[in-house]
Amino acid sequence: MLLQVVHSLAKWKRLALKRYGFTVGHGLYTDMNAIRRDEELDNIHSIYVDQWDWEKIITPETRTIEYLQLIVRAIVRAICDTNDQLRVRFPQLTTKLEREVTFITSQELEDLYPDLKTGSEREKAFVKEHHTAFIMQIGGKLRSGNRHDGRAPDYDDWQLNGDLFFWDEVLGRALEISSMGIRVDENALRRQLAAKGCSARENLPFHKALLEGKLPYTIGGGIGQSRLCMFFLRKAHIGEVQSSFWDAETHRICAENDIYLL
Repeated sequence: MLLQVVHSLAKWKRLALKRYGFTVGHGLYTDMNAIRRDEELDNIHSIYVDQWDWEKIITPETRTIEYLQLIVRAIVRAICDTNDQLRVRFPQLTTKLEREVTFITSQELEDLYPDLKTGSEREKAFVKEHHTAFIMQIGGKLRSGNRHDGRAPDYDDWQLNGDLFFWDEVLGRALEISSMGIRVDENALRRQLAAKGCSARENLPFHKALLEGKLPYTIGGGIGQSRLCMFFLRKAHIGEVQSSFWDAETHRICAENDIYLL
């Protein structure tokens, strides 16, 4: 038997909400486990990916920045509550979180740090100062002609999406915990496919169904399980909380720094 996976999880979730008869205000989540064989490995990236992915049906009227920010604050509140419970149960844990989320667009971030050349450099500078931040509107070109970061043109609306970061004191970096957004509607899909030069995708089954109004409006995203665990536990490498594959050089460097990979 030949099995072919033809959609990203983001597209599958939206189709599943339609197929299973979900209604506005209701949604689903998945315990996603996958292999990304071409992932560039470092302290926070592994070829084994484990995420909680979620998707919820919304109305056209709630396709707004304000609603996106409302959901982001709810996610941050849940993460902070979990961290507080962990610290009560295990007093040796010392991770502290900033509950107040600072929101900024990728263009505002570029304007704020004109001397920093990459999106990751600007993320680090901003999150170091604010500790909990949500960087919005990722995918389109900035006024500089560059993109803050890459995004597929056919799931998030680039005007209504973003990445959630916490400041990781152990690694001294901005740690992305979640990527999420309000999904494309008909207009956003056409606009973004054209911007990426792939308007021919409009004839594919998923895209055609969306353009014909056959799919619900949704919001969704993913939360990295292992990345969140390493953050709570103040670990320096994702391999300390998940079992994956690491090359000999990574094992050597980690051993020299008293980092023990699973």
